[in-house]
Amino acid sequence: MKKPKWVVQKEKARRDADAETVWLFGLHAVRDALMNPEREKLRLMVTKNAADKLAEAIGISGMEPEMVDPRSFAAPIDPQSVHQGAVLEVKPLKWGKLADRAVDAGEGQPIMVLLDRVTDPHNVGAILRSAEVFGANAVVGTARGSAPETGALAKTASGALERQPYVRIRNLADAMEELKAMGYVVFGLDGEAEVTIEAALADAPNRPVALVLGAEGPGLRDKTKATCDQLVKIPFAREFGSLNVSNAAAVALYATRNTR
Repeated sequence: MKKPKWVVQKEKARRDADAETVWLFGLHAVRDALMNPEREKLRLMVTKNAADKLAEAIGISGMEPEMVDPRSFAAPIDPQSVHQGAVLEVKPLKWGKLADRAVDAGEGQPIMVLLDRVTDPHNVGAILRSAEVFGANAVVGTARGSAPETGALAKTASGALERQPYVRIRNLADAMEELKAMGYVVFGLDGEAEVTIEAALADAPNRPVALVLGAEGPGLRDKTKATCDQLVKIPFAREFGSLNVSNAAAVALYATRNTR
């Protein structure tokens, strides 16, 4: 009996996901991945200089590195990437389901960061660093509308990708509704909102918080705005200028952590 088309497509998507690998590059990203027992590591290519700097991490990983000439570094990464003599092929990390990451981690009320079409890997990497610093439970992005796990993202995250959960979900609005059902108050960052983030947080002192940030330029989609409990803004001292989405995330996380 011939399988339905949707079954065939689903099986293909699963096979493609199983075969997917990521090339990490740069000393910090490679070192932290080598030392992460949850990371499935496949192939390590290093120069002599990089191998010396990563000696401890390589020993912990148990990998046998491929030594390469720095003048002919043939790793499958962008030629413009600053690899610092080290690249590592890995499988993407599996962080589990949204609900598993949204529960209380015992560090005050939980904080989640949700991204609406933030596709720049450098922005997502920087947001992961801020999320780790300010104790967010997870950063959440859509499987098709947010930056995937890449070497550029990992390098910008400077190791945070190995420790800070980056959960990919199918539908952002559904994820927001799921968090609201768990007791979260969902704030969407919008420069044209009337209420400041500090005022909104003060009105919900004992609630877990989800912060939703949109891409630079288009910002939050209409559906995303409608699904938020409230739209909030970061107050500015002047009438002009705006924050990069990763900077806005850092400011919002700091404000939120100070009230939890």
